[in-house]
Amino acid sequence: MNAHVEARPPTHPMISGRELLRRASTAQVYDVARETALESAPLMSARLACNVLLKREDQQPVFSFKLRGAYNRMVQLDASQRARGVIAASAGNHAQGVALAAAKLGIRATIVMPVTAPQVKIDAVRRLGGDAVNIVLAGDSYSDAQLEAARLQSVGLQTFVHPFDDADVIAGQATVALEILKQHPGPLHAVFVPVGGGGLLAGIASCIKLLRPEVKVIGVQATDSNAMTQSLAAGKRIALTDVGLFADGTAVKQVGELTFALCRQYVDDMLTVDTDAICASIRDIYQETRSVPEPAGALALAGLKQYVATHGACDGALVAIVSGANMNFDRLRFVAERAEVGEQREAVFAVTIPEQRGSFRRFCAALGQHSITEFNYRIGDAAQAHLFVGVQTSHRSEREALIAAFHAQNFGVLDLTDDELAKLHLRHMIGGHSALAHNERLYRFEFPERPGALIRFLRHLHPDWNVSLFHYRNHGADYGRILVGIQVPDDEQALFQRFLDTLGYPCVDESDHPAYRLLLRK
Repeated sequence: MNAHVEARPPTHPMISGRELLRRASTAQVYDVARETALESAPLMSARLACNVLLKREDQQPVFSFKLRGAYNRMVQLDASQRARGVIAASAGNHAQGVALAAAKLGIRATIVMPVTAPQVKIDAVRRLGGDAVNIVLAGDSYSDAQLEAARLQSVGLQTFVHPFDDADVIAGQATVALEILKQHPGPLHAVFVPVGGGGLLAGIASCIKLLRPEVKVIGVQATDSNAMTQSLAAGKRIALTDVGLFADGTAVKQVGELTFALCRQYVDDMLTVDTDAICASIRDIYQETRSVPEPAGALALAGLKQYVATHGACDGALVAIVSGANMNFDRLRFVAERAEVGEQREAVFAVTIPEQRGSFRRFCAALGQHSITEFNYRIGDAAQAHLFVGVQTSHRSEREALIAAFHAQNFGVLDLTDDELAKLHLRHMIGGHSALAHNERLYRFEFPERPGALIRFLRHLHPDWNVSLFHYRNHGADYGRILVGIQVPDDEQALFQRFLDTLGYPCVDESDHPAYRLLLRK
């Protein structure tokens, strides 16, 4: 990650942790916010052999903790400030808090959001703020939006409601910590907090370390948006030149002056997690709660899991803040695709086998009883077949055992499980025209989606006809769907039809499909 040191002097006075705790104790957040549940996560607790608790900030009226700080700041404005209105910059969740507070308090608000903000958040700001809010879209990240907000403020003289670097905003977020300590007075080992600009982490760390100093407070960031991690390691604020946008709620190029100072004093540690780990934790939270958090909302649990993997069982409860659930629906397919790898429940390989009779069966034998999650193949070489295969695993050792099984069959194997290009792009690009695919017939098959069903299908394919194309991806449906190209000479069509009739799987002949003829058939 390219970075440079930001050396600007502080623009506002620092406050102490004790002063922040005092402000949090009197924060006016419950006019709009609710005390959210601290729920047990029995599935995760059993899996990790620890007492895992989820602080459900996704249950707030705006599906995020951000309204706490926004309202606590805005409710304290004097009459002249309210008359001039407020301005804010936000990737989405803070914007919703400002919009709700503006409508509640009768204050005009201009909210600048990056053009990359999820549509679900933009729509929610319009709905919550109504006529009180004007939305401006500018820049690719929160930091870009903040620059535009500063420019607009210099013209309109509104009060800037900062999403994280403001004492009253931080005090509002700190009420999350006060609730946790009240809800769980027993042994508490650590609280894991998602981090963007640092407002939530600064507030939680200040309060917990002053009230329960034995409790660890650990911040969690995405590996491609780790400004606080780099800043604390360097002992000074670092400005990132770019940030990843998957966890858009924490995509901040530079943390706040006040948040950095408080985190430097009170935070015990920082962890970073990748996209696959975040996706796996989104699924974990769904399985526990039937709620779908946004990527930033699952950061803390991803960090918690990483911590347990490193440190083992803990002597007290572990709390993960589920900070928000403003998920764009169109991201769900990507999340589902990557969650298996993030949990190391899917291994992805490129396997090279001889293009000769019997190789396919030996490949199936090497897979053993593992369920296939994906299988892509297109004939392209007369001597070798290159297969892209995803296999369901439960532990990294199974991945290593599969590689050994492929090698035992003298198959070439490339482990792509941790390869971003393969997982994101290449898996969808297996195919194209092939001069070798003569006499090819294309069929869609369906079969009941149960463990081993695909392997049984592969074993039933008649050895007299060559498979020239194969595509399958497990999507969690009741029925598996595969696309198969089979090379059948014209004088064997009747025999092939009898084979289909006895196979027992519903199928559709797609050999005349126009897209197939355009893209795949020479």
